Amino acid sequence: MKIVSIGNFIDYQIQLSNNLVKNDSTMLVLYTMGKTIPEEHFGIVGEGVDINVLSRSGPIYDPIKLSRFLFDFYRVMRKIRKYEPDVIHFQIGSPILAFFVPFLKRYRMVTTFHDVKPHTGEKKFWEPMPLHYLLRSSEEILVHGEKLKQIIVDAQYKPSDKVHSIPMGPHNIEPFMVHLNDDIKEEDNTILFFGRIYEYKGLEYLIKAEPLITKEIPDARIVIAGTGEDFKKYEDMMVNRDRFIVYNHHISFKEGAEIFQRCSVVALPYIDASQSGVVSTAYGFKKPVVVTDVGALSEIVDDGITGLVIQPGNPEALAAAIIKLLKDRGLRKRMGENAYKKLNTDLSWENISKRTIDIYKKATDGSFHN
Repeated sequence: MKIVSIGNFIDYQIQLSNNLVKNDSTMLVLYTMGKTIPEEHFGIVGEGVDINVLSRSGPIYDPIKLSRFLFDFYRVMRKIRKYEPDVIHFQIGSPILAFFVPFLKRYRMVTTFHDVKPHTGEKKFWEPMPLHYLLRSSEEILVHGEKLKQIIVDAQYKPSDKVHSIPMGPHNIEPFMVHLNDDIKEEDNTILFFGRIYEYKGLEYLIKAEPLITKEIPDARIVIAGTGEDFKKYEDMMVNRDRFIVYNHHISFKEGAEIFQRCSVVALPYIDASQSGVVSTAYGFKKPVVVTDVGALSEIVDDGITGLVIQPGNPEALAAAIIKLLKDRGLRKRMGENAYKKLNTDLSWENISKRTIDIYKKATDGSFHN
């Protein structure tokens, strides 16, 4: 089966493509929204996967960037038509991908929506129209959780049998694991917040939880690693600034691997989300997580087994869950082992790729084996 994957989730696309190829599919991967691909990603590209970087379009008033994008787009369209794929698989992180649809209507389309609605503070008035167009144009829709599937079905964008819930795979694990260092050990009472820093991530609630945590565990430290919106407003919220270690910059895979190895527990205090790759990354390092019950996070975190699930916007509940884990090394270890096992079974690429191929078959010939 010939598949073209178009999107701006290059890490996810490479991992999925690698595993689809193992199941006798051939892949053409197109990275649409960037200039370069991190070296770690090139190092894990499997045989049979062809990556093509499509330059970022930039603003329409920049004739040089726009002309470069249009030239690349023409080149890509020619290559796709020569390839004659069975399925076009869109990986949606930006509504600009709707621009491709009119030129690809001759092919069967499958679309993965990594987020089914805009995050708090990130909604743009113009986004719904192209996203709805992608929904309507696709034979089958993939999302990363049953709760996310229900949102699409309830909105009557697609009937239930056209929307499929498949977990988000461990797409960033291998690039991190290249830099694994057995000499780096876990440090007691270290809480990690990792990734993009925006309103929907709920970092303010972890900051508000800090005095409650350090009252019980005086030497506890909160590591914040990532970048996003202006960080000053978060610094102004900190009661005890010396209890925080902040890496407010882009985190490389090498630096990230060390940070994950050193932490005791990973906290995701999100106030809204669809899913998160941070959970699977934590699982890869055998770390328990504390997550809020938003989006489909509770579908990949088994409460009391691989981590703890709490209600969002509640610093007291967040502090209590973190304290529980920090005070019980044995519990953390058991949860970490359970998390690693889940990563390699329920959330494994082997499982995800087989289910994805079933959906491709349904899109092309109507057969489907759930």
